[in-house]
Amino acid sequence: MAVQRNHGLNLPLGRVIVECLERLEYRGYDSVGLACVSDGTIVVRKGKGKIAEVNSSHRLDSLVGTVGIGHTRWATHGKPNDVNAHPHADCSGKVVVAHNGIIANYLDLKEELVARGHRFISETDTEVFAHLIEDNLKKGVSPYEAFKASVIRLNGSYSFVALVAGEPDKIFFARRNSPLTLGISDQALFVASDIPAFLEYTNRVVVINDDEVGYISRDGAIELQDLMALRSVSVSSRARVIGWTAELARKAGYPHYMIKEVHEQPLALRQTISFFESDLDLMKAAHAIHGSDRIFFLAAGTAYYACLAGRDALIHCARRPAFNVVASEYFLHAQSVSEKDLVIAVSQSGETIDTLMGLRAFKQRGAKIITLTNVVDSAIAREGDLRLYTKAGPEIGVAATKTFATQLVALQMLAEKVGVLNGSISSEEEAEFLRELRAAPSIMERNISLSEAKARELSRVLKDKPSMYYLSRGKGVPLAKEGALKIKEVAYIHAEAYEAGESKHGPISLVTKFFPVLFVFSDNEVADYTFNNLMEMKSRDAYTIGVVSKGNRKLVENLDYPFELYGSSSLLNTVLFLPPLQLLAYYLCLQKGFDPDKPRNLAKTVTVE
Repeated sequence: MAVQRNHGLNLPLGRVIVECLERLEYRGYDSVGLACVSDGTIVVRKGKGKIAEVNSSHRLDSLVGTVGIGHTRWATHGKPNDVNAHPHADCSGKVVVAHNGIIANYLDLKEELVARGHRFISETDTEVFAHLIEDNLKKGVSPYEAFKASVIRLNGSYSFVALVAGEPDKIFFARRNSPLTLGISDQALFVASDIPAFLEYTNRVVVINDDEVGYISRDGAIELQDLMALRSVSVSSRARVIGWTAELARKAGYPHYMIKEVHEQPLALRQTISFFESDLDLMKAAHAIHGSDRIFFLAAGTAYYACLAGRDALIHCARRPAFNVVASEYFLHAQSVSEKDLVIAVSQSGETIDTLMGLRAFKQRGAKIITLTNVVDSAIAREGDLRLYTKAGPEIGVAATKTFATQLVALQMLAEKVGVLNGSISSEEEAEFLRELRAAPSIMERNISLSEAKARELSRVLKDKPSMYYLSRGKGVPLAKEGALKIKEVAYIHAEAYEAGESKHGPISLVTKFFPVLFVFSDNEVADYTFNNLMEMKSRDAYTIGVVSKGNRKLVENLDYPFELYGSSSLLNTVLFLPPLQLLAYYLCLQKGFDPDKPRNLAKTVTVE
């Protein structure tokens, strides 16, 4: 992960790497390990557990040297335990590797290596790579050539870093379908899966592309090659300065990143709206949609719910229907596209593997690709014909908050532009939309303030409830689905979201006295229909919660627990009514004694299929 330059860093290398890993804890993990080169020997320390626990028991931060790697593992192959923790070594202990991703052909490779006398210790796919490098070194080639020859043998997705005792001043790296970035400073060189890892030391970065390999060296050398084209790549031409600061990636006095980022939403909205008002690529994207036969939205998780809202916005603003595709289900849908169709791929990180694979499948069939991400030059962004970026800043919390809000406004602004192009929106309506849009960040700020104490109070009422429903209609449905997801993600309560009319077709059979049902009344056009569903739930003695426009006495008087919010149009309410849903999930999580920044079994960026 880090190579010290001439005068080096002010802390022991082990401490530096531990701190870098701590900044990536939001990704989710079950074990941690470090390897540092000391006097030509590679020293490995690792174990199951959180960074603080393993550091306490194994003294990770006391490791010294000038070259070292660190890793936090989220188990895929093999149980979470000390042996399966990364880094992994070869038979001799002179090759040590760490890896994100999945090696699809590792069983075949392992069988081949075992037949040649290699001894495996772990259950992981990763260990195969260390033995491959060892095998190639026996042929008399240099460590770098052995590393590259080993990479060529791999199928699947990966980002690798490796230490080889034969060249102790280098860290070798490779990437395919799994994020990897270089950090460059006068004190040290870094290679990491995400920028916040090294942002304390440098904001000068180079994003590694798929099928690129290389190394960083203590003398400041950086080698980067395209393994498929067999040519060197200019590092200086790819280097850029990130606008984020290390302070932005810290908690800034908040107890958790999640609540910090909820409160950052007004700023994130303001920056995204301001950016898109003058972004020529937004207009180019609108023209591309306007000229396409069919439109597909492609995303996973929270971004998928943003796409549902994007579909609704296209229908509302431009009278254009669209198809929503869960990214992991791209196999079926990609068969139907042609070069006349267009895909809008949405991802917070720009590295979501399901979305990336789906994008490529659609692209192979000729579809035009628009990407919407929060990370410039991310893998998904690089594959787009047109690239759009939200301006949420770094989002560290595993549960997406401000990136979801900015995705919503970005897709709504895009839909509005399409509506202007096809004549569905008049110039007067466009002016009114922009006026309301510019007011949205301030309204969001007020709604956060209105919701926080009430969410904390309600969390005490709901903390022992095992299940709940989220219901809405029209443009409020994606918001209900996202609210239910947040409860599941951080509070571990079984929460299901439905179109409110569907509640009569099965779900209502589970409703008994005090069963919590949360209604999202964001879509003014269908509020009366949703009210009828509210009364159906009340007749079954459900405990009814509502997110409603301020001053709606009819709804407030018929709800057991109302959140009264400042609103706008039904379209923008999809953004403005978001805070109570996020805050309820956060405070329920705290009530139940969990850490919202480290939800179990989840990672911030899902990079394995």
